[in-house]
Amino acid sequence: MPRPPDRIDLRLKTVQPPLIPALLRGDVEQLAPRILSPDRWFWFFLVALSVGGAGAYGVAIGSWRGGWQPLFTGIKLPAILLLTATGNAFLNSLLAPLLGLQIGFRQSLAAVLASFAISSLILAAAAPLVAFQIFNLPSIEAAWSARGRAFDTIQFTQVLVIAFAGISGNFRLFQLLRHLGGSTDIAQRVLIAWLAGNFLLGTQVTWILRPYFGSHALPVEFLRDHPFQGNFFETVWYSAREVVSSR
Repeated sequence: MPRPPDRIDLRLKTVQPPLIPALLRGDVEQLAPRILSPDRWFWFFLVALSVGGAGAYGVAIGSWRGGWQPLFTGIKLPAILLLTATGNAFLNSLLAPLLGLQIGFRQSLAAVLASFAISSLILAAAAPLVAFQIFNLPSIEAAWSARGRAFDTIQFTQVLVIAFAGISGNFRLFQLLRHLGGSTDIAQRVLIAWLAGNFLLGTQVTWILRPYFGSHALPVEFLRDHPFQGNFFETVWYSAREVVSSR
């Protein structure tokens, strides 16, 4: 005798619960088994969220320059997340055992991708706000001084938004790290190392793959001719100084 449809639906929901709410809540019961034994569906899910969320945000910030820049930025922001996740997974798989968390490369990569998926969802939610900000700033056709101030404002704002999304994604999985490590002290040590690795590697990859919204003084390009010239921190400091001094 076949099962009633309501029981079948209930069983399917029990076997395959929605993962986006679990990610946003940092649900240990649902996430821990998937992090420890990630399957192909889980990998696809995390990569799809990272690419979709970061790509939407990239299109929004690239819209100020126009032309090919939204497409270029929509490609490069997901690439930054995936490259940073891969590099940090290698580093975390080496550091985590020293800090008390016994995980390998696959588990480390799944955990990093999970945090980046959360960050990408935050960026996707912020994309309309960024588009609204850009719509109300001087365009690329404005006077030289006005579009220069607009460029510096966009650059400084995006650093703050992306930093907030990245830190939030890491902190949201703190209870997962505590569950996997068995103590709050281990989770704190791993989280600090995780944040430091994401920050240092992520900013360097970000700098190499510039531009993102396109300088008002340079043509639209996928990559600059000398990607290793200068550094990320120098540029952020200059933009912050220009924004403050223009008030």
